[in-house]
Amino acid sequence: MRRASSVKPLVGVLIGSDSDLPVMAGCARVLEEYGIGYEARVLSAHRTPDDTARYVRAAEGRGLRVLVAGAGGAAHLAGAVAAHTSLPVIGVPLASSPLGGFDALLATVQMPPGVPVATMGVGPMGAANAGHFAVAILALGDAGLRRKLRERRQRVAAEILVKSRDLDRRLREIPKSR
Repeated sequence: MRRASSVKPLVGVLIGSDSDLPVMAGCARVLEEYGIGYEARVLSAHRTPDDTARYVRAAEGRGLRVLVAGAGGAAHLAGAVAAHTSLPVIGVPLASSPLGGFDALLATVQMPPGVPVATMGVGPMGAANAGHFAVAILALGDAGLRRKLRERRQRVAAEILVKSRDLDRRLREIPKSR
């Protein structure tokens, strides 16, 4: 992942392990699509707790407005991040354990009252949705970004309607099973 060039970072993307980079790149791609600057770090709630806390505590002072944390297994990264900031935190549970991400989902979604984490779905779709949700949060204070968000959603809706109109023909082309 790289930071969107020459754009001031507004989103911090934290990844619990570099092995999760291919999945979390989906978040970065969405941010880049909207021209939103971000910075990415590999930080762990368990292996680098002091560095993680230091990064998060300084995030707002560096101009970050949203933090995204992706982790698998015990997945305490998003919760550890939320414990050190009042910025919005978006958690992405990752399927890196034998439980297929269910453990990460529960660890991310079950936060104590007063320390919320917005939890996305497990894996690549969740990572992309974290990017979209970060855009929606930032769009609250940016009319241009709200317009881009609406335009993208309208474009996606139009693409679905085109696919729907063509569905009868496509169904007829599928070979019948015996």
